[in-house]
Amino acid sequence: MKILVVDDEPHIRHMLRFLFEKRGHDVITVEDGRLACDAVASDPPDIVFLDLNLPSMSGFEVCEEIREQVGHRSLPIYILTAQGQDIDRERGLALGATDYITKPFSPSHLAEIVEALDDRSSTPQR
Repeated sequence: MKILVVDDEPHIRHMLRFLFEKRGHDVITVEDGRLACDAVASDPPDIVFLDLNLPSMSGFEVCEEIREQVGHRSLPIYILTAQGQDIDRERGLALGATDYITKPFSPSHLAEIVEALDDRSSTPQR
């Protein structure tokens, strides 16, 4: 499974890269909103973990741009942010985020999300 991690904090990117690569996943990390959109357009991941506070464009804008692309409307996007206000959560979900997770988050919870998605994608469809 290919995972895109978008966060401007290097320690978050490194921690998530380590977590997911240890479980056998391919991980792409970027620190900027524009780079995130470019990465999705050029080499689509299977799942995105997206911070909201990013250089060049916000995570909200990234989510909205990804959702506007026909081929990426069902791409799982999990917002990971320190912004825990209800209005931010509602906005993220309204823009098409799959879920909204506030920092600090549990790395094991993120691993469970990826594993559940991986299990669903590897189960034969009838």
